[in-house]
Amino acid sequence: MIRRLFPAGLLAVALATAGCSPDEYVAPPPAQGSEVADAAAAADTLAALQDAVVAGDGAAARALATEDARTLVAALATNAQAIDLSDVTFRYVTETGRTSGDDAWDGLVAVTWRIEGFDEASARTEIPMSFAAGGRRIAAIGDATGRLPVWLTGPVTVQRVPGALVLAADTSGTSADRTSYAGWARKAVAEARAVVGGRSGLVVEVPRDATALHRALGADPGAYGSIAAVTAPVDGSRVAGSPIHVFINPAVYDDLDRVAAQVVMTHEAVHALTGAVLARNVPLWVVEGFADYVALRDVGLPLAKTAGQIRSQVRKNGVPKALPTDSEFNPSGTHLGAVYEAAWQVSVTLAERRGERALVDFYRAMLEGKELAPALRASFGWSVADLTAAWQAQLAALAGVSE
Repeated sequence: MIRRLFPAGLLAVALATAGCSPDEYVAPPPAQGSEVADAAAAADTLAALQDAVVAGDGAAARALATEDARTLVAALATNAQAIDLSDVTFRYVTETGRTSGDDAWDGLVAVTWRIEGFDEASARTEIPMSFAAGGRRIAAIGDATGRLPVWLTGPVTVQRVPGALVLAADTSGTSADRTSYAGWARKAVAEARAVVGGRSGLVVEVPRDATALHRALGADPGAYGSIAAVTAPVDGSRVAGSPIHVFINPAVYDDLDRVAAQVVMTHEAVHALTGAVLARNVPLWVVEGFADYVALRDVGLPLAKTAGQIRSQVRKNGVPKALPTDSEFNPSGTHLGAVYEAAWQVSVTLAERRGERALVDFYRAMLEGKELAPALRASFGWSVADLTAAWQAQLAALAGVSE
């Protein structure tokens, strides 16, 4: 799991987290059958929904819904067309045991989808769905728990810019302005590619609010309430090729100034475009420090702002005894901002040793599974002790204290 927190006062909190779902999906045992549920009727309705969504036929999708759900269900078809989804499937899995009256019940539906031109493989998840009229109509999609992708929550708007796609929940009728996200995404891709290369594209999803963000991530309510952005597998899977998107928390992100918003977006773009979320056994100081290195590379702000917390901490307590441990990146930590600044300074120290290209090579070697000690030696001719000493000297100089 990758967590991200920006320095207080300059940036904001951001979090990148890999999902904890099993690599292989195993269907749950079916709930005890009820006399209300008609699996065959529900399957037929879902087949018709799939045809309508694939065809982008909002009217056909709308006809499959109850009156209260027509706008929502019709939006699935128009969303899929606007986003350019492929491999869209809906498959009835089982009933949940919850019924309403003599012809309505809730079931679990397996859904797949992939964004053409961006996702290497399809996302796969299960969502609750309410059926009515004996399974011939869809009454609701999702519930208060479990994962619910943004494109299944209602109408979305889509913006395409070079290298990026932004899909945002429609906020018509509110004061929310989602037009700036595409510009930040475009610049983030350009800044990330300038350092790491590649031609991978970035997908940014903007849920309607913090509640919808937690539903999109399948997270407990409040888990990400104070963060600005999350980079995560779309369906929580950690298998190779899983689609990785950036998810925005508008409640936090929309309050950032333009510089901070760009730094957050570029940081998350580095995670997404390099597949860092799926990397295993990589120290967080490598992943988070490198993302900050790219995000802050061309900002031009004084170190008093970008490294103010670690500088104050070193002045008070002296230089850290060792490189940041993964446990120090816990969001509940009391000096989390300083930890991230310290990790950034590790990457700065490495880049100053043998240049940016060596830093990038080292980062990629770590993501590919190389052990830390040989990767450091190959790229910089340093041991871990050598790096630690150089980093400590860097922090001491930054704080204006002796080692």
